[in-house]
Amino acid sequence: MSRDIAFLERLLDAPGPSGFEVRAARVWREEAESFASHVRADVSGNSFATVNPDGTPRVMLAGHIDEIGLQITHVDEQGFLFVDEIGGWDPQVLVGQRVLVLGREGDVPGVIGKKAIHLMQPEEREKASKTRQLWVDVGAKDRDAVAALGLRVGDPIVIAQGMVRLDGGLIASRAIDDRIGAFVVLEALRILASGSTPPAAAATAVATVQEEIGFQGGGARTSAWAIQPDVAIVVDVTFSTDVPDIEKKELGEHELGGGPVLSRGSAAHDGVFELLASVADEEGIPYSIQASPKATRTDADGIHLTRAGVPTGLVSVPNRYMHSPNEIVDVEDLFRAAQLIAAFIRRLDPETDFTPR
Repeated sequence: MSRDIAFLERLLDAPGPSGFEVRAARVWREEAESFASHVRADVSGNSFATVNPDGTPRVMLAGHIDEIGLQITHVDEQGFLFVDEIGGWDPQVLVGQRVLVLGREGDVPGVIGKKAIHLMQPEEREKASKTRQLWVDVGAKDRDAVAALGLRVGDPIVIAQGMVRLDGGLIASRAIDDRIGAFVVLEALRILASGSTPPAAAATAVATVQEEIGFQGGGARTSAWAIQPDVAIVVDVTFSTDVPDIEKKELGEHELGGGPVLSRGSAAHDGVFELLASVADEEGIPYSIQASPKATRTDADGIHLTRAGVPTGLVSVPNRYMHSPNEIVDVEDLFRAAQLIAAFIRRLDPETDFTPR
């Protein structure tokens, strides 16, 4: 099925590493304003869009809009930029990449450098690269030239990698995790807004910030505190197991094109899971199930214990090559996830209660 993914491409290509999400968030809000009844941002940078604000119950849909990146920690006298990680990187995938440094006077292109293999001792060649051994070269001849480009310590950096379309309805991007979650929750809201009758529930989609570095819940916790939802659905990515050298006994079986993945356990409320699963069955939406016996390592961990507790579901999209410059998902899985979430919300009414009995 052919899908219009122009908005998705704009969203994925907009730079927005954790703590510096403003440009991606602006793209998200501009799209939301085309159909949502109320769109806003908060002081942390979270973006909100609501449909049927006076409805009951209150539903929060969360997908984090930040991506992993790098940050300048030092500029040496020769004009080389040394960096630390924003979020979790495998430094091996950084070597030789082209990057964009997000400076105050505009984006500055650069490349990630390291010692050439010819100059390494044999024992050095066997060792994995570490981020502290890498640097960014923007072509500046010295520290003053770097300053003249409008760059300084603390500036964020992203991989210079735009979205690409692959065969079979797949796409690759540096920002799949979890820009696609922010996309899905807004698409679910779009489906609700385009319906002939509004849902009983008030539905608020949130493009949350700082998930990749928010070990105490990041923007998900603060936005859940503000919304006071009666139920929440988090959308994130999970590991696709349809590639070589993946241990399915640990992760389960989740493949691109297989539909959304529903989590059970930990922050994922079992009542919410059961309703999601029954709605998927009724709607004919394929899905798989993932066990989450410990932390989910998603926004769900920050939401489900907010205030007196929020019954929270976790809907994930299978993703290949997570935390790399070329993560891959199936576009159809994104729209299936949005369809599932919208249908879930339409099953809710003022009498819905997820309290275990």
